[in-house]
Amino acid sequence: MRVGAFVDNDTNIVDLAAAAKEIFPDDDRTALTSMLALIDGGEAALTRTYELCDRTVTWGVDSAILARDAVRLEAPLPNPRRLRDCACFLQHLRNAREVRHTRLAAREADPEAALERYRAAGALDVPPEWVAAPVYLNSNHLSVIGPEDEAIWPHGARRMDYELEWAMVTGRSGANITTASAADHIFGYTIFNDISARDVQAIEIRSGAGMGGPGKDFDAGNIFGPCIVTADEISDPYNLDMCARINGEEWSRGNSSMMDHRFEDVLSHLSRNQTIHAGEVFGSGTVPTGCGLEHNRYLEDGDVIELEVETLGILTTRLVKPADWRDRENPDKN
Repeated sequence: MRVGAFVDNDTNIVDLAAAAKEIFPDDDRTALTSMLALIDGGEAALTRTYELCDRTVTWGVDSAILARDAVRLEAPLPNPRRLRDCACFLQHLRNAREVRHTRLAAREADPEAALERYRAAGALDVPPEWVAAPVYLNSNHLSVIGPEDEAIWPHGARRMDYELEWAMVTGRSGANITTASAADHIFGYTIFNDISARDVQAIEIRSGAGMGGPGKDFDAGNIFGPCIVTADEISDPYNLDMCARINGEEWSRGNSSMMDHRFEDVLSHLSRNQTIHAGEVFGSGTVPTGCGLEHNRYLEDGDVIELEVETLGILTTRLVKPADWRDRENPDKN
């Protein structure tokens, strides 16, 4: 695995280590051995990387320039130091509660009256604690895949869902970070697909275990890509259009401006009494309408999920069931 940078309107990629060997042969190239090493190198390493890319293209160092189509993209940060997913879009939670309680009301003799009863009792409201500060769940930072990997349908799950999110990657460590200084700790942003097994998750919620657990915690469940766009490349991160397509059909559309808690709020809140380290990833939570749950539509085996966030690109993932899972469902075909 090698670290690269998109150039030429994303049609080519500079192999950073190969370029440094040609252009800065006397430099220490430790910061170019992985994305995490580049982040740890701080502002000096990033500035040197920009210079390296510029010279590679300007000087025509062909040995270090690869065609995008000839490269297999891995997750841009396959080994984050920690991964947390935050509830920054509160309208998504309201939408999800509406769908869930509409489904529950449908089981009663008078569904409309039942739904109004739920509404009057506050069951559709977001808890005030979630409004006051960003709530998060710990995700599995050891289970990260990239834009050209397949997402594997977990055994036992029946109702699979995508989640249209974006994520912030930290570039500096710190504790008790203020909201005003939080932007200085942001390295960049990427697209995040938090694949979820909704039927498994529903059991966890009823048990009081929360939204995490096996419904989200399985191999290949956290997808990043197609790259990390550094913070200085985005003039306004809170005005990015977001959409999701399933097999080419648009299911979701929103904008990063809809966040109730911005990433600066996240860093300020979560860094109280604990150190946030460089190379951590914080998911935004799902943009409103950004998952099948909100539409009561779910994924099928073989579906192709495209998540697009303005400036960050398109993250494409195919969801597949393992062969033994298919065989178990279709014993007559064996």
